[in-house]
Amino acid sequence: MKKIVCSVLMVCTVLSSLLTGCGSSGGENGEVVVYNWGEYIDPETISLFEEETGIKVVYDEFETNEIMYPKVEAGAAAYDVICPSDYMIQKMIDNDLLAEINFDNIPNIKNIGQQYFDQSKEFDPENKYSVPYCFGTVGILYNKTMVDGPIDSWSVLWDEKYADNILMQDSVRDAFMVALKLNNYSMNTLNESELQTAKNTLIEQKPLVQAYVIDQVRDKMIGGEAALGVIYSGEAIYTQRENPDLEYVIPKEGTNVWIDSWVIPKNAPNKENAEAFINFMCREDIALMNFEYITYSTPNTAAQALIEDEDIRNSKIAFPDLSLYENLETFKYLGAEGDELYNELWKEVKSD
Repeated sequence: MKKIVCSVLMVCTVLSSLLTGCGSSGGENGEVVVYNWGEYIDPETISLFEEETGIKVVYDEFETNEIMYPKVEAGAAAYDVICPSDYMIQKMIDNDLLAEINFDNIPNIKNIGQQYFDQSKEFDPENKYSVPYCFGTVGILYNKTMVDGPIDSWSVLWDEKYADNILMQDSVRDAFMVALKLNNYSMNTLNESELQTAKNTLIEQKPLVQAYVIDQVRDKMIGGEAALGVIYSGEAIYTQRENPDLEYVIPKEGTNVWIDSWVIPKNAPNKENAEAFINFMCREDIALMNFEYITYSTPNTAAQALIEDEDIRNSKIAFPDLSLYENLETFKYLGAEGDELYNELWKEVKSD
C-alpha cells in the first residue's frame, strides 16, 4: 500500500468543482478524472499524456484507502480512474463498484510481469478489474553498525538487547502481520485464538519498542536513532541512498506483498479515456519516470529493464523474485466484523 514518500511535492491543479458534475452529460467528454494517492505519480507524465492524447486530466488526491472508499461508494464524485490497494480493491469488487476493464484498449498490459498478476489474484481472482501500478513488501530495516547481523527473522524485534532501539508500525494490520507471521499464522486470519496469541506477542514486545510510528521510521533510521524498524520496501530504497549502513530484509517467516492498482469505477463517465490513461501509464518509459519519481517498485518489467543504475535494476529490495520466498500474502478485506475484531485487539495492545 502506498505510504508517504520523501520527494519533491507534486504541484497539480485539482479542479474539484468539476468532480461532482463531470458525469452529468454521460459519455466521453474529452477528460479523464483521476483519483490517486498524494505524491504518487510524476506530474510530467500527466502533462505528456495530455499532450499526446488531447485528453484533459482532472486530478484529485486521497491520503488513505478508508478516505477514498466512502466517497466513491456514495457517488459523491464521478471518477474515471482510481488507484486503491489490494484489500480495498477486493472490497470494491464485492460491493459491485468496479467496471470490468477492456484490455483490448490496453495493449501495454504486456509490459506488466506475470508474477504481479498472479499475486493480484488474491484480491482480483480473474484479473478483470485491476492493473498493477506499484508493489512492494514489508520487512525489517536494520543498521549494520548497531545490530549483530545478518538478520533473517521477525524474532529479532523481540530481542531484549535491542530494547528501546526498535521501531514498529503504528498500524493495526501491519503490526499484527508481524506478530502473526512470527507465530506462523496467516496475516488474514479471523481465528480468535490465533489473534489472541498475536496480541499477547505484541504486548510482550511492547517494553522493547522505542516508538510506534509510520513515516518516522525512515527518518529515525537514516539518522541512526534506532537499530531496527519495520518498513516498506519503497522507503527502504530511499533510506539506503541516505545511509549506506542500512540493510533491508524480508524475514523467513513471510510477509505482506502489497499491490496498488489502477481500477475503473462502474459509474465512470469516461471509461475509454480511463483505459487510455491506464495504457499510457503501462508504457515502459512512463512507468520508468514514475518509478524514478516516487521510488516505489514498478511491476512493469519492460521499465525495469530500462533502469540505468545496475544496483537498482538488480536490487532484491526493489524487484525481489517473489517465487523465492514463502508465506507471502496480500491483505484481504475481512469485513466489518473482522475490522472491528482487529481494532479492539490493537486497542488492548496500545493500552496495556
